[in-house]
Amino acid sequence: MSPPTLNLLARLQNEGVLTLDSSQQQAIAAHHTSLLASYVRDFAIDPTRRARRLSLGMRVASLLGALALAASVFFLFYQFWGYFPEVAQVSILITAALATCGLTNWLQQRDTTGYFSKLAALVAFTCFVLNLAMIGSLLNVAPTDKALLPWAALALLFAYSGDQRLLLVTGILCLIGFVAARVGTWGGIYWLHVGERPENFFPAAALLLALAAVGWHQPYPGFAATYRVFGLLTAFVPMLVLGHWGYGSYLDLPPDLIEGGYQVLGFITSGLAVYFGVRRDWPETVNTGTTFFIIFLYTKFFDWWWEVMPKYLFFLVLGLIALLVLLVLKRLRRSPGQATR
Repeated sequence: MSPPTLNLLARLQNEGVLTLDSSQQQAIAAHHTSLLASYVRDFAIDPTRRARRLSLGMRVASLLGALALAASVFFLFYQFWGYFPEVAQVSILITAALATCGLTNWLQQRDTTGYFSKLAALVAFTCFVLNLAMIGSLLNVAPTDKALLPWAALALLFAYSGDQRLLLVTGILCLIGFVAARVGTWGGIYWLHVGERPENFFPAAALLLALAAVGWHQPYPGFAATYRVFGLLTAFVPMLVLGHWGYGSYLDLPPDLIEGGYQVLGFITSGLAVYFGVRRDWPETVNTGTTFFIIFLYTKFFDWWWEVMPKYLFFLVLGLIALLVLLVLKRLRRSPGQATR
């Protein structure tokens, strides 16, 4: 009988909740052993602490190996690219992209652990990026933000087909870049200068938060949380910038008024993020909202008091504010509505 099963049965019997004879205990233990073996076989779970430690090492090795192989493919292309004629270059790019995509699909069907399929997926994504970028260079096509859309589509396809967080983040970043660049282009800005107007990123933030609410993330633990975190980051970072650089806004208002407005908006939205995170039991939303609320608060205190207050007193006030935030969050954590979740 496995130790967790034995401990649970012993506790139940000691407390008089359940009484089993030896044959029943053996039957339960055999059932748990068979069930655990099926989970290990079908879902590649880690039944022991040793297996969990080895899995963590395998995940790290898989990530580093994928990044190294992707970089190797990238530099291999650029190292020997000039030695091939144009027809061979196009053929190599197309073949490499198709071959690595096929290899990824083959591994996803056979690799239950996902380590090797994740590695192949990142290499396939790199080959696809090189395919579009270098074929465009061969044909003298001007760089365009529209390439970000197929890159995002392929990264998200690999992410959902193989439950891969790294490619999910990659796809989200490409999607943010595409939406922001499109909005900036519609506003008369060259797409590579999209950062000159931080407000270009707000539609991307709204899109990510909307995507986090759809139902197709349920089979993929953590995907909806990733969308929420990046949606909040895409909203809060521009607010933080515009709260101290009003000249970067599209609004035809005095810069001081714009900065003050975005500072207030930052406090309100970060507070709402904490509120909804607590209500919906979204810890990542609570953490992100709390972090930026404190950042907005500290930057405002810096504007008000850094020049007029002794430094020891300034940092003492910041420390007391941090303690106050901890007490508020502790009270929310112990509230009856959260205790039943």
